[in-house]
Amino acid sequence: MANDVRYCEKFSYIFLKIILIVYSTIFWLIGGFILAIGIYAEVERQRYKTLNGVFLAPAVILIVLGVMMFIVSFIGVLASLRDNLMLLKVFLYTLTFCLVLELLGGIMALVFRNQTVDILNKNIRKGIVNYYDDLDFKNIMDFVQRKFKCCGGNEYTDWKVNMYHNCSAPGQMACGVPYTCCFQKNPYEVANTQCGSKVLDKERLSLQDTIYIRGCTDAVFIWLMDNYKTMAGLMFGIIFPQFFGVIISWLYITRVEDAIAEYGTYQDSLLRAGDTEGRERKTQSKMAKCCRCLPDMD
Repeated sequence: MANDVRYCEKFSYIFLKIILIVYSTIFWLIGGFILAIGIYAEVERQRYKTLNGVFLAPAVILIVLGVMMFIVSFIGVLASLRDNLMLLKVFLYTLTFCLVLELLGGIMALVFRNQTVDILNKNIRKGIVNYYDDLDFKNIMDFVQRKFKCCGGNEYTDWKVNMYHNCSAPGQMACGVPYTCCFQKNPYEVANTQCGSKVLDKERLSLQDTIYIRGCTDAVFIWLMDNYKTMAGLMFGIIFPQFFGVIISWLYITRVEDAIAEYGTYQDSLLRAGDTEGRERKTQSKMAKCCRCLPDMD
């Protein structure tokens, strides 16, 4: 009786199977939703696109993320429904690899913080060069400058690399910055689009009441440090579901492997006994009590 309980463990098997199916299905649907949004955003971006090279296009990032989630989660759904050990292990190893990669990436970014900031500033300056041609970057940069009250990447003078804002350029925007860099006492007032005109040739201290002189990389890092609880909660919300999926997958794989091993051992003992009718009768009785219907062993 004790051996039957150890072998079958019906409740734990069914519980783990249901949890894994639900978990995989939820992320499969989320992945499909993200993929659909990414495809729609990319179609819209291509319609108005005037620049061949893009700066971390959000649509592309959404498509890549959606494809990865959709494929990996689909493998999890199929593996848990079919009790396929190979697919279950692929699902487990993929989740583990993604989790480890994210943790290592976060640690490397913290350890090499200065290099990370330099790379970020370099990419921002590349984006500023094509600010008016790359609508994705323009929208992101405008949002960041308004939200974090900053200007440029490293500092506001980064806008000199833009052909329209360079001091040697013709036109009203020459030697200026976009209006999203402008200091606003009242966030609800109508923005003056010329407020950043002719500021790049002035002294830094004289601009404190005109534009935000702090760079956006420093502003974002300061905000992250001030809101560390929020960021810790966000990181937990990203990492915990993956860690939970790894644990559930591993437990389910061990349960399936134990069941297959026990069933194989039992079949070998019946073959050695040489009693065909007794083997059939005992096998049917055993399988009736067992927690799962094993695939054909032929």
